[in-house]
Amino acid sequence: MTSATVLAIVGCFACFTETASAQNNAPSKTSSVVHKVGLIDMAHVFKNYEKFTALREELKTEIQQSDAKAKAMAEQIQAVQKEMQDFKQGSPEYLAREKQLAQAASDFEAFRKVAQRDFLRKESRIYHTIYMEVTETVQKYAKIYNYTLIMRFNRESLDTDDPKKLIQGMNRQVVFHRADDDITLSVLDYLNRNYKSQAGAAGGSATRPTPGNTRQ
Repeated sequence: MTSATVLAIVGCFACFTETASAQNNAPSKTSSVVHKVGLIDMAHVFKNYEKFTALREELKTEIQQSDAKAKAMAEQIQAVQKEMQDFKQGSPEYLAREKQLAQAASDFEAFRKVAQRDFLRKESRIYHTIYMEVTETVQKYAKIYNYTLIMRFNRESLDTDDPKKLIQGMNRQVVFHRADDDITLSVLDYLNRNYKSQAGAAGGSATRPTPGNTRQ
């Protein structure tokens, strides 16, 4: 290998290292993005969102009505069982009541299972509906106020009287945050105002979440 060839290779290598160094030292396009992190207590929002409470109350009323019907069916079964005591086993009357009892018990069990599945589906639908509304509001809030990340957290104070809850609180992911980072009440306020507006309970409209971190 000639000295000229060696010099050419060294020159190319030097050029490569200078280019790589320039690329590494060049400001990244993404480094100019200012990250703004917000926090939301989803449990607090669910607990205090009036629509969630209303939907659960409606479901509770349905469950109570179903329980009343189930109770009536159970009382019918008991009545048939009591009637059977008045007849001799194997008699036509006894066998008729026995058949009636089996049918009533079958109907009761089928009703109970169907009602349980139906209420579980309705409860899941309620949670899904509210969750989607909350997340859509969070996205809207983040877009308006330039948040790049919203994380879940627990805004309640540490419970020093309950060792189990204290340990759970000490294991929280968020160790420190500014009051302005907590968007829980702002999101909750928007949801409740919007719900009341749609329900016709209050005038005006809620088209924009407003900032605010007043603690409850």
